[in-house]
Amino acid sequence: MNIYFIIYFLVGVMQDVFWTLNVKYVATDRPLLASTFSFFTSMISLGVFYDILTRLDTERSILAITVYSLGIAVGTFIAMKSKFGKSKK
Repeated sequence: MNIYFIIYFLVGVMQDVFWTLNVKYVATDRPLLASTFSFFTSMISLGVFYDILTRLDTERSILAITVYSLGIAVGTFIAMKSKFGKSKK
């Protein structure tokens, strides 16, 4: 198995945890944290797509995008089930 598929999956998880934190910080009116996580989310997603499009051939690119998307789904689940970014009341 190509090591890049594992990396794409893990980066997808990390990216979506960041994106979920970004949404939580927007909802709680924390603009500095929201914009910070927005920046990192954009850099990660665009960096991965650039890497997939320039590094891999057509067949493996589709698989890499699928693996990356699965990582994003797992990241959403982790972020929704965790206490990341929850305000203390």
